[in-house]
Amino acid sequence: MSSSYATILRRPGALGFSAAGLIARFPMSMVGISTILAIQELYGSYSTAGTVSAVNVVAVAVGAPVLARLVDARGQSRVMLPATLGSAAALIGLAAATQLRAPLGVLLVLSALAGLLAGSFGSLVRSRWTYILDTPEQVHTAFSLEAAFDEVAFIIGPVLATVLCTSPPLPATSGWIAAVALQVGGGLWFFSQRATEPTPHRRVPASTAAEASQRPGPRPGGRKPATEPGEPAAPVRDQRRAQTRPVLRHGAVVAVIAVFLASGAMFGANDVAAVAFATELGMKSAAGTVLAAWGVGSFTAALVYGSRPWHRPLWQQFLLGTTALALGASTLVLAPNLVVLGVLMALTGMAIAPTVTTGNSITQVSVAPSQLTEGLAWVGTAMNIGISLGSMFGGYAVDAAGSHGGYLLVAAMGWLAVGMCLCGLRVLRQARPHRSLHDGAEPVGTDTVGVGGA
Repeated sequence: MSSSYATILRRPGALGFSAAGLIARFPMSMVGISTILAIQELYGSYSTAGTVSAVNVVAVAVGAPVLARLVDARGQSRVMLPATLGSAAALIGLAAATQLRAPLGVLLVLSALAGLLAGSFGSLVRSRWTYILDTPEQVHTAFSLEAAFDEVAFIIGPVLATVLCTSPPLPATSGWIAAVALQVGGGLWFFSQRATEPTPHRRVPASTAAEASQRPGPRPGGRKPATEPGEPAAPVRDQRRAQTRPVLRHGAVVAVIAVFLASGAMFGANDVAAVAFATELGMKSAAGTVLAAWGVGSFTAALVYGSRPWHRPLWQQFLLGTTALALGASTLVLAPNLVVLGVLMALTGMAIAPTVTTGNSITQVSVAPSQLTEGLAWVGTAMNIGISLGSMFGGYAVDAAGSHGGYLLVAAMGWLAVGMCLCGLRVLRQARPHRSLHDGAEPVGTDTVGVGGA
């Protein structure tokens, strides 16, 4: 297992940008819980806290794909460095306004601004891996590593935010301040590493492509084009890719988005149901530990899954993953106590990272290089929107039928994801990896290749 990860991490700059990306993505798991805890403490209202948090989630969902599209066209540092600093400034303003008991409207504006400019560091890091690696198998390992790092952030981040927000010596807004420190520190470190930053792909009119065909140009990473007789020059290939259809016109990407919406709803509903179940048993404080089992299972599976190539087509891996999640989610309602629930969640969680990794892989092989960051941002945004919707409807289910009702919703969302995957099989079958990640790569048959995840 270690040799696969050592191989990719020995690439120049890889360890640095991956570590920086891990630090910079911690706020994604901290801002929501920090918002709930801080505003509820200082304003005494869960509804106000939930409203401010929901506005931030919606703003992230709106802003991330737009920023990602700009990143693909203009470059990561040029777009995301000022955006990251602006998001951090808005979070600091939100903390100050909350301490001063500012009107709700002020909180909503600052929360929305922080979300709009936050972007998706996960998609930025994965874009860099695709840029510096050469084969689908290497990208499979790299994206599995990033899925494991996502779980690290979601295991540690909420716990850290809760401790900071609820410790008596510290202000209730301490979770936000810690998130800002990680966002700015990790972001500045990440964007300072220019050698691994992908080359922007400017979208140009078709007439420009004809002119470009007369000029030689380098391949990504500075390598010279290796053009065979009769093969279009590298700039022509780049221009063709730059003129491809919009991300949301790719059927396979839309299918992944639909599956991730339902899967995200399953995760969000599970959060609410687990808290309700622990509360019913008089052990509310243990809910966080039980929820961490999800991440532990996913983290473990991510490392194992990324340690070797898998010889099933991407669509089969995706369908198997969503089905395993649905089967596992269906068992949670049967748990008699928190110990059994934690074990079941850990086992079910082992299907999360492979499924998410394969969904990102389908996106990576479906869109043009000039759309990669945007494509990854869209599927990540779908997951986050699903989590928010699942939390909301999970609350309704728990209010109506207790934790039992919540877990029935969890199972229903898991099987809805399977249904979405089945509906999209026709287009998902078309997502095939390439022999090379660079220009001129020919797709290989999904029946014979070791598939790389993303």
